[in-house]
Amino acid sequence: MFQEIQQAVETTLRAFCQAEGIPFVAPQWKPIPFAGEWGVSTSFFQMAAEEARAGRGTGKPVPVRAQELAERMRNQLRGLEGVNRVESVKGYLNIYFETGAYARRVVETVLAQGADFGRGAPKGERVMVEYAQPNTHHSFHIGHYRNTILGEVLARLLEFAGYETIRASYPGDIGLGVITVLWMYDKFYKGQEPQEVHARGQWLLKLYVEATALLEKKENETPEETARREQYEAERREMYRRWDAGDPYVRDLWLRTREWSLEELRDILRRMDVKIDVWFFESEVDEPAKAIVEELVQRGIADDERPQGGAVIVRIDEKLGLKQEKYRTNVILRSDGTTLYLTKDLALAKIKFEKYGVDRSIYVVDVRQSLHLQQTFAILRLMGFPQAEKCYHLGYGFVSLPEGAMSARRGRVVLFMDVLEEAVRRVLAVESEKSPEMNEAERRRVAEQIGLGALAYSMLAVDNNRDIVFDMDAALSFEGHTGPYIQNAHVRASSILKKSKVEGQKSDLGLSTFDYELTRHEIELIEQLSRFPQAVEQAANEYRPLVMAAYAYDLANAFHSFYHAVPVIQAGQENVRAARLALVAAAKQVLANALRLLSIEAPEVM
Repeated sequence: MFQEIQQAVETTLRAFCQAEGIPFVAPQWKPIPFAGEWGVSTSFFQMAAEEARAGRGTGKPVPVRAQELAERMRNQLRGLEGVNRVESVKGYLNIYFETGAYARRVVETVLAQGADFGRGAPKGERVMVEYAQPNTHHSFHIGHYRNTILGEVLARLLEFAGYETIRASYPGDIGLGVITVLWMYDKFYKGQEPQEVHARGQWLLKLYVEATALLEKKENETPEETARREQYEAERREMYRRWDAGDPYVRDLWLRTREWSLEELRDILRRMDVKIDVWFFESEVDEPAKAIVEELVQRGIADDERPQGGAVIVRIDEKLGLKQEKYRTNVILRSDGTTLYLTKDLALAKIKFEKYGVDRSIYVVDVRQSLHLQQTFAILRLMGFPQAEKCYHLGYGFVSLPEGAMSARRGRVVLFMDVLEEAVRRVLAVESEKSPEMNEAERRRVAEQIGLGALAYSMLAVDNNRDIVFDMDAALSFEGHTGPYIQNAHVRASSILKKSKVEGQKSDLGLSTFDYELTRHEIELIEQLSRFPQAVEQAANEYRPLVMAAYAYDLANAFHSFYHAVPVIQAGQENVRAARLALVAAAKQVLANALRLLSIEAPEVM
């Protein structure tokens, strides 16, 4: 928070190192938890170690030399404005600030920077986040929603942290499942078309379930039923062959029905405020994937066993020189000349790296694909792509309801729109009692904000690798680790500012001073506000939306405690009232910033 002081320390340290011939290591600042005063700390262990490695050391052990360097720096930093004291302890330099000055600086910085508070400096790296990619010819269910909200929040965090961010979607638009729907439609539903956008994907899913029932072998099947099922299977396979051969009728039907499911997907993404920059489709990377196979064979990375009736394979562990099995041997082209998911992922990655200049590629894909993606990244390393080292799989667990797990084949799926509408319906019922003065349109808008916020936070507040049993009642609660609890903190801050009639007067609020004894609730709230930039960096660097979700809860919890315990408008002294109003305005701003990064709206009323 005290960047000017930290920069002054760094300048002094750099000059000191140059004069002494010591390798300079930029200080890594960490906040010191409040214990009567605030401060920041940095270590000199790395600098002492670098000095020893360069052969310029004093011969003293690293801990001893680190403490010596910290003491010498302490002596050069006396008299810095806003600094209460400087101490050197066991190789660390601790700088403590004047309490009132620190509180004022935190609040001033938040109010001055507003929506940009916590934004990181440009990192000079381009990141592509791949998510929001359900297979076409199906409907968007709650598991797809978890994928999409994780990807969107990660993209927002990376972008806010300073990375140039590209949002990409890679829907699976071909395969036997897609062909199954085409066959079912063409045979039994030709000429029909749902009119409502959000119903089209659901209708295609219904066709898939019906087709699966027709094509599955049943117990005690009669000869007539067996013959009919085998005829249906032959028709389905023939339709796949026609698609692969580029048959105009099948291709037109495929594109037309694909668009129906994409219309539903785009409508849901719009409601979620997700804007995809680049759309890749599985059908588009099949030919580039085959070209990569030939390249890998020519370069000796892949072994072509087709002449012996086999497939094209990559012995990854052997090519990487690994003694123990880790990645295994992978088929990248079947004996019949068809590609696999892994082959297509290689082609997609090459497009990302070469066409879009991606430095990092983040795959938001369920945990079952972990080995598959690790194998993909390993082959990319063998191909010589330096970006392969910065490919990352953000895995996530399954979502189910208390009724049980989902199965598209059985028609047991929990559709996202059904869950959202039920959430909105429940919120509306509560809002009608709590806020009868609100008009219907406003009540509906607020209910959707709360419903979407509840759904989003319920997915983000759990470690992404864990499975989730979604509990609607728990998610919609206004107490505990929920989206509405955090949104309500923003509403309460807004209410205080409206009642005080200072809403929007940030220039006046920013002049407030904290020249009085702060309560523990004020201290905790200021402490939380100051942590926001570090939470952004941590969440982005670790690819963990959970970090921001946990931070938002901690901030909301600190504000609710402050709200209940500390008088603001009724504060006795004018200077105290002004300072607390400024603190409330700063808290409202950071709550809004955190919620925006979590893809949750910050309502003004609830």
